[in-house]
Amino acid sequence: MKLASRLDHIEPFYVMECAKAAAELARSPACAGSPMVFLNIGEPDFTAPPRVQDAAERAMRAGRTQYTDATGLLSLRERIARWYGTRFGLDVAPQRIVVTAGASAALQLACLALVNRGDEVLLPDPSYPCNRHFVSAADGTPVLIPASPEERFQLSAAKVEETWSARTRGVLLASPSNPTGTSIDPVEMGRIVAAVRARGGFTIVDEIYLGLSYDERFGHSALMHGDDVISINSFSKYFSMTGWRLGWLVLPETMVPAIERLAQNLYICASTIAQHAALACFEPESIAEYERRRGEFQARRDYIVPALNALGLRVPVMPDGAFYAWADCSAHAESSWDFSFDLMRRAHVALTPGRDFGLHGSERFLRLSYASSMEQLHLAVDRLRSALS
Repeated sequence: MKLASRLDHIEPFYVMECAKAAAELARSPACAGSPMVFLNIGEPDFTAPPRVQDAAERAMRAGRTQYTDATGLLSLRERIARWYGTRFGLDVAPQRIVVTAGASAALQLACLALVNRGDEVLLPDPSYPCNRHFVSAADGTPVLIPASPEERFQLSAAKVEETWSARTRGVLLASPSNPTGTSIDPVEMGRIVAAVRARGGFTIVDEIYLGLSYDERFGHSALMHGDDVISINSFSKYFSMTGWRLGWLVLPETMVPAIERLAQNLYICASTIAQHAALACFEPESIAEYERRRGEFQARRDYIVPALNALGLRVPVMPDGAFYAWADCSAHAESSWDFSFDLMRRAHVALTPGRDFGLHGSERFLRLSYASSMEQLHLAVDRLRSALS
């Protein structure tokens, strides 16, 4: 059967390929007595807190399982809007919010609504691979712009202006970023938005790790720079609901009908049970638990980054958010792909090679996720030290 040509531009998701290899090795006799330590997947080891679980159970028992509006429960959109006010001091109207089937659906909807065949969209290199593939799936052309440690591995307004061409349609950013855990300084973000706006383009910002910020300098939403900024967010990371598949978009109000039409046709609505459960995310007891967990993630970062540096796995920029360390392994190996598989076999520590995340120098980097417990991080460091000594 002949497949669509757009698949020629969608590369394998090597993060998941490595995860499958690690899981297979973990089940083998080679790991008997020395279980694999998984630091490769960006998934919190915390699950939804009790109030969220209870809300899901109540929704099921009450039969609140029918379709919702494609834009999501109005009560949830209102809760999200209030969260922007209390957490970030922003006045976001609920009618600008569209609840989606995860942030992935939000990114897909935004790209399908804005990108025409052949349009170019600028992204930093390194960046999350699926973001460029959303552009490709909309028949657009992702343009990866090398970003240095001095730029916090992020785009700058100067590079946007320098790279913009007649075919450029907009920018797709992430702050904090996967794989680097770094954010764009709010002042620089403002310059980027202004540069894009002056050229009649769009600014999409993936902010799914925004709640997991550890530095007041960076813990601001790009929505502060104008109602034309499109923000992607999620209940997966800060709110610990990865498998519930729930996210949202904040849009210019004029875009909402187009996004609603796409959502109606592509997936009807996000999970009704997940939406009812998510209402409980914003209760004071839940927020207190999420903030406790944020403190735990910060403690893990403060342990693992110096430990990696001491092992010769240099982290050029201290992550200010999310739960990733982007480490340079060139002191030990030329290829992070080969190096990661070697450590998987010898140390029983699963890391993610940089191949997925860019085209300009990512081969010498690997990504470590510190979404695992402190106990697991200590064990991983002990094993890596032994393997690298």
